[in-house]
Amino acid sequence: MSAAGAFSLDQLMELAGLACAQALATVYSREKYPRVLVCCGPGNQGGDGLVAARHLGMFGYKPTIWYPKPGSKDIYKRLQQQCNNMKIPTLENTPDNSSLKSALASSDVILDAIFGFSFMPPVRAPFDTALPLIAESKLPIVSVDVPSGWNVDLGNVDDKGLNPDVLVSLTAPKEGVRKYTGRHFLGGRFVPKSLEEKFQLNLPEYPGISQIVELPRAGESSDSQKL
Repeated sequence: MSAAGAFSLDQLMELAGLACAQALATVYSREKYPRVLVCCGPGNQGGDGLVAARHLGMFGYKPTIWYPKPGSKDIYKRLQQQCNNMKIPTLENTPDNSSLKSALASSDVILDAIFGFSFMPPVRAPFDTALPLIAESKLPIVSVDVPSGWNVDLGNVDDKGLNPDVLVSLTAPKEGVRKYTGRHFLGGRFVPKSLEEKFQLNLPEYPGISQIVELPRAGESSDSQKL
C-alpha cells in the first residue's frame, strides 16, 4: 500500500491507529471503560497500537502501554516518544509478566496490537505466556486487523489465539477472519480509488467523516470483499 499508494509508513500508521482508537471509543465509552491497556508487538502492528494509545489519550481515556519488545526502527522510537510526551505510561518489562498481570487487574478494556498480517506461528516469548494471561483476564478485547495468534489466511487454527469482542480490519478484511462473529469494523480510510478498482475490493462507504464503518457479522449479508 505504501509504495503503490504513494503513502509514507508514518501516514498509514497514523490513519490506522486513529481508526483503531475511534473503533474502541465507539464501543467502549470512556465513562465506563476509561483504563485501556494497549498491548503492542515489535512490528508495524505495535506501531498502530502506539498511535492508537496517543489518540485515546487525546480522547480522554487513560491508556497504559505494554511493549515488551520495542521495535528498533526510528519510526517506533518516535511513536513511543510521542506517547511519553503525552505522559502515557509504558509498563516495565518483567520476565515473569508481573507488570502485565498487575495492569490487567487494573484495566477496563484491552487493545490488542501484538501480531498482525505477517504473523507466522509459533508464538514466541514473551508473548507465548502473555496471550493466555490476556485471554484469561476476561476483559473485553479490541484487536487490530488480525487477532493476535491467528493465521491471516486460516484463522485461529490451533485455538491459541485471542478471541476479541471487537475486530478492526485495516484496508480490507483478511481471509482468516471470515468466520469471526464479534463486532467488526473496517478502518484505514485511505485506499485510493485506483487500488480499490485494481483489486476489486468493493469496499463499503464510510459514514460522514468517520474513520471506521461497521461491517455485517459472519452469516449476515455483506458486499465487502475479503482480501
